[in-house]
Amino acid sequence: MSDNAKMKGIILFGHGSRTAEYIQPFERIRAAMAVRRPEAMVELGFLELTRPTLDESIDCLAGQGMTEIVVVPVFIGAGRHVLKDLPQLAANAMDRHPDLEITLAAPVGEAPEVVDAMAAYALDADG
Repeated sequence: MSDNAKMKGIILFGHGSRTAEYIQPFERIRAAMAVRRPEAMVELGFLELTRPTLDESIDCLAGQGMTEIVVVPVFIGAGRHVLKDLPQLAANAMDRHPDLEITLAAPVGEAPEVVDAMAAYALDADG
């Protein structure tokens, strides 16, 4: 990687929960990503009730020299949190880190391959 290359991080963004086990699927996704691309810088970040917060994850990646972050909402669809809260949190973070560019991916549940996987699962759910 050249000295001028941008360093990109990824944040898997979730709502958060009071239940400790809530984080486990996010950790499994991150582990699957590490198998595919071990060099990828992937953090978890949550809106509420679960740590790390999105802000903490952004600050962590920025502190490691990332200049670009892609936030991937691990949501079925784009509701208020994805359409309103997430863009505001990203804008606030870019104010805190002026050299950082944050882009927001569509929610995972809107990706055709994820929809297909959920459909296949639902069709086979009865065993």
